[in-house]
Amino acid sequence: MLLGAHLSIAGGVDKAFDRAEAIQCTAFQIFTKSNRQWKAKPLDEKTIARYHQRQAETGIKPVICHASYLINIGATDDTVWQKSVDALLIELERCESLGIPYLVLHPGAHMGQGVDAGIARVVQALDLVHDRLPDLSARVALEITAGQGSALGANFEEIARILNETRQSDRLAVCFDTCHALAAGYEFRTPDTYEAMIAEFDRIIGLDRLTVVHVNDSVNDLGSRVDRHAHIGEGCIGLEPFGFFLNDPRLKHLPFLLETPKDDDPGDDIRNLEKLRSLVRE
Repeated sequence: MLLGAHLSIAGGVDKAFDRAEAIQCTAFQIFTKSNRQWKAKPLDEKTIARYHQRQAETGIKPVICHASYLINIGATDDTVWQKSVDALLIELERCESLGIPYLVLHPGAHMGQGVDAGIARVVQALDLVHDRLPDLSARVALEITAGQGSALGANFEEIARILNETRQSDRLAVCFDTCHALAAGYEFRTPDTYEAMIAEFDRIIGLDRLTVVHVNDSVNDLGSRVDRHAHIGEGCIGLEPFGFFLNDPRLKHLPFLLETPKDDDPGDDIRNLEKLRSLVRE
C-alpha cells in the first residue's frame, strides 16, 4: 500500500527520503520550495542528482508535491493572478526536474467576485500554463477544498467544470482530501454513505481522474466549511471511515498521504500511520 505523510525538505529535497525511511513511508508529499514565499532559489544539478539517487536507493515513489498556499489562480486581481501563474509555472518545472508526477493545487478563491468569475480565471491560468509548458509530464492535481471563505472547488461540480472547460483537460488530475470533503458537506462515515459519495464522485468527476488521497481527520463537523485538520481518529470523521478508503479496491493503486498536525515530529506521523495501517485488511 502507498502510505505516507507530508515531510520536511529541511537540508534539501533529497533529505525527505531519509525522513520517509525513518517512519516507513512507501510514498510521501513535499513542498519543493518554501510554501510561504513567491520566489525560490533554483534547484541546482547536484541537489537534483542527489534526489534521484536517494529515490533509486529507497525505491519510494511516487513522491507528490503540494503547491505553495500563496498561489491563487482564481483571483480576479490581475497582479495576484499573474504572480500566481508565474509561481505555478516555476513549481511545475521543479516537479519536472525531480520526476514528480503530480503537483497538488488548491483551485483558488474568487475573493468575492463569484464562482463563475473565479472558475473562468482558473481555466484561463491553466490554459496559459499548459501552453507555456507543452512538453511537461508533471500534472496539476486539483484538490477538493473545504469551501472556507470564497474558496473554489468545494463541490465535485466545480472541479468538474474546471476539468471540462480547460482546453488540455487530459493534463489535469484530482486530489481528494477527507477533511475537506467532510467540511464541504460530503457524508461518508458509514459504508452506505461512503459508497454513495464515491458513486457521486465517479459520476461527476470520474475515478480515473483521482490520483492522490489526503487522509486527514477534521476538527469541525459535516458542512462546517472550515479547513482544520486533526489526528486520525481524533476528529469528527473518527477512525473507522478511513478504512473504507484504504480497503476500497478501486483506490488501491493511489498514494494515501497524511497532512495531520506535527506537534511531535515525527512521533505524530508515526502514530497516525500506525492507526491507518491497523485498518488495512490483508
